[in-house]
Amino acid sequence: IVDEDLLEDFNVKYVGALRTARAAIPYLEKAGWGRIVNISGLNARIAGNLSGGARNTSFVHLTKTLANQLGRSGITVNCIHPGITRTERTAGMLAARADKAGTTPEAVEAKDFAEGSPRANAIGRMVDASEVADLTVFLCSEKAWCLTGGTLAADGGGSSAVYY
Repeated sequence: IVDEDLLEDFNVKYVGALRTARAAIPYLEKAGWGRIVNISGLNARIAGNLSGGARNTSFVHLTKTLANQLGRSGITVNCIHPGITRTERTAGMLAARADKAGTTPEAVEAKDFAEGSPRANAIGRMVDASEVADLTVFLCSEKAWCLTGGTLAADGGGSSAVYY
């Protein structure tokens, strides 16, 4: 890993979220309530990507620390770990993999989510970015008062690990 890349990764995502929270908190406190939702990533739970794993694990710590500090001000703070998620980049990435494998993007995706595949999850398909957005909207709603300091894996049940 290149030091400069690691530092830039932390500066953009982790320190960027910290700066954003720091700027928003006075307004949330003045309002007497608010929501902060950090979008992290499952690299926090999967060894192998030093930069992403360390950054995303730090995001969880930031989330819990802010939740503890802000809860009595009516502000909840949660973190979402999206798993493999369909975004505007997905079609191109699947097409490139399909070209390399001499198959179709649909076949590549089906193989990824077939039972027993390392990329498979409990729902047997890729999570859509709109589903992560729906979860974010819920966490920002009046219905989510009891959730703070938590980390939710929006990965379709992708891991066999038990987190408690």
